[in-house]
Amino acid sequence: SVMHIEGVREGHQSEGLRKYGAAFPERHCFTLVFKGKRKNLDLAARGEEDAHHWVQGLTKLMGRLQAMSQPEKLDQYPFWIHGVLQRADRNKDNKMSFREVKSMLRMINIDMDDVYAYKLFKECDRSGDERLEGRELEEFCRRLLRRPELEELFGRYSGEDRVLSAEELRDFLQDQGEDASLRQARAVIRAYELNEKARQQDLMMLDGFMMYLLSAAGDILNQEHTKVHQDMSQPLCHYFISSSHNTYLTRNQIGGTSSTEAYVRALMAGCRCVELDCWEGSDGEPIVYHGHTLTSKILFRDVIESIRDYAFKQSPYPVILSLENHCGLEQQATMARHMKAILGDMLLTQPLEGQDPHNLPSPEQLKGKVLVKGKKLPEPWHEPWGVTSLPYPEEEEEEEEEEEEEEKLQERSSRQVRGSPRATVPGDHGIPAKDASQVAPELSAVVVYCQAVPFPGLAHALRHPRPCEMSSFSERKARKLIKEAG
Repeated sequence: SVMHIEGVREGHQSEGLRKYGAAFPERHCFTLVFKGKRKNLDLAARGEEDAHHWVQGLTKLMGRLQAMSQPEKLDQYPFWIHGVLQRADRNKDNKMSFREVKSMLRMINIDMDDVYAYKLFKECDRSGDERLEGRELEEFCRRLLRRPELEELFGRYSGEDRVLSAEELRDFLQDQGEDASLRQARAVIRAYELNEKARQQDLMMLDGFMMYLLSAAGDILNQEHTKVHQDMSQPLCHYFISSSHNTYLTRNQIGGTSSTEAYVRALMAGCRCVELDCWEGSDGEPIVYHGHTLTSKILFRDVIESIRDYAFKQSPYPVILSLENHCGLEQQATMARHMKAILGDMLLTQPLEGQDPHNLPSPEQLKGKVLVKGKKLPEPWHEPWGVTSLPYPEEEEEEEEEEEEEEKLQERSSRQVRGSPRATVPGDHGIPAKDASQVAPELSAVVVYCQAVPFPGLAHALRHPRPCEMSSFSERKARKLIKEAG
């Protein structure tokens, strides 16, 4: 169904087509991205024109669907339910056994108790032949849609005549805590009442009332809040930032698939901070995967390309790349090169001009920028290349956080994977480098406002605030701090 499509991409714009689509000209290819956890559908048309027609047609249908009002969607309901019934009627006898009815309920995402479903089925089976047909099936569908609690609410406000006047609807809205006027109540009736005559007289029937309550306007969520509605000119640290952990994984943490698509989905869901676990790869190319597990590996370079393409499609505000670095100096330099070459002007490599050094810039000032979170060398650094260890006495927070996560992983993998929990795939190149505790000057240079440091303690942090530095806490450490200095 078009309802299940989240987006259409032209060309080799998916991991599948980038890897395996070389035999097909790029202009013949397109990808359907689905909502939820369904996999992408990669397609190749016979010619460029065919591909263009498909992309254009699907985009138009998706746009129409989004623009549909509630009553228009209701007009489509009989066609939709008819299609579902046809698919569920396995033996095509135009009658529905209870087994076929259960299959239909699954298709329309109704997770219903079998006993209750069978009770409804029996009540509607007037002929008693354990099959529903025609009117019986219509009645079954109607009963599925009943909302007794809304009927009771409607009765309470409409009184004996079972019709809501504009005044009664206004009272209901005010009781819900809305600042509603008679004019607003009339506008709701005109937008949601299905009966033409009632609409003309500013009256609302039960169906219209239910239409309103089940629409976006009846949501507990204020629709204004689906868009950015806060002041975005405060320093960056004044905001909660939608963040993702182990972003590259599509399924579980032990043996799941790593994919650039996982980054696309996170960014399209509005995520503004993504994580890259970077390890030494073959041919001098860093890889991203969950270390010491059987998860598959992807190239760092491919991840950065996906971030470039999708970072700002959903939101203009800055994206933070949280690097967990296990690479040696050489591949760290390669990481920095890839980020500069692929992200170009998007990558923030210098503090903003005229920015107060005692304050972080705001999301507004950082629009369209990618920030790197990682370790930074002290400025200016004079050590020769290759001996650039960080002068921190210890890096306990990050190490403790990784240890804690590894402990959990080992615990789980020893339950799930036979043999050693740290077993790796033969020929595995995801190995931490000997010099991974050091930082390459090239990588240090692209870390500006998110410098990862060990936590110096609350007292020290409050006395000497450094806005550009940030610390990670293991759950253990966070609990300890809450207990001691909450």
